[in-house]
Amino acid sequence: MSETLQTTDVADSDADVLAQTAIAVREAGSALRERFGEVVRYQTREELMRALAANDELALDILRPRLTRLRPDAGWVEDELDGGALPPGEWWVVDPAEGNVNHLHALPEWAVTATLVRDNQPVLTAVHLPLTGETYTALTGAGAYLDGRPLRVSPTADLGLSIVATSQARPDEDEKVVRRVGSSITAMLFDALVVRTAVPATLHLLNVAAGRIDAFWQFAGARADLLPGALLVTEAGGQISDAEGRPWTPQSESFLAAAPGIHAEAVATLSR
Repeated sequence: MSETLQTTDVADSDADVLAQTAIAVREAGSALRERFGEVVRYQTREELMRALAANDELALDILRPRLTRLRPDAGWVEDELDGGALPPGEWWVVDPAEGNVNHLHALPEWAVTATLVRDNQPVLTAVHLPLTGETYTALTGAGAYLDGRPLRVSPTADLGLSIVATSQARPDEDEKVVRRVGSSITAMLFDALVVRTAVPATLHLLNVAAGRIDAFWQFAGARADLLPGALLVTEAGGQISDAEGRPWTPQSESFLAAAPGIHAEAVATLSR
């Protein structure tokens, strides 16, 4: 078989996997939506962790068997808070309840995500927002979409006219990272039009891909937080780097996704 035919077969196969992945995240989202609405009260960190785990397990019981059938030889990242490079080959990077703490507090900003990573590059991703019914998808080289409609990043070319956003990567972050986050927000408050701060990262990145906001940055971060949005933004025409403008990898200590017209300005602000 020729190299061209082999490449076409892989692309077709990935497209099929993406379609089935989108179905899987919708099913998991439906299950989580059924238990959404009341604030879950907790008095200790242990009670909080049990409540978070209950949501994760509910969604994973749906996602794991379906995604494993799609790619039986792919590895599975067990902890959505893990960062850094993955071993070679294919891996499922899944966040069964992205924004889980929001779900517990009856806040609407949460999602279900599944991303197939091949040799440390995201190949396809599906992100479902159960409360709106929206599903965002992207396939390397084939664009980013919201329920089949193509996405495009903002044409904004002036950071001073831009809405930008950031997110807390995780609780109990290192003091150095916390202080860097604080100083970066201060810098952006001077240079951008509006600064939004909230969790989770993925929902901000959906908005960058859709052209609703102009840039998102984060220090530290987990693969499951950033890989889905990184692929969506890239396929929507956005620019991905670390906060200093260098190529981003899962090992990077910072992350920036921006409309191309303001990327350089955002780097300059974050590098001060």
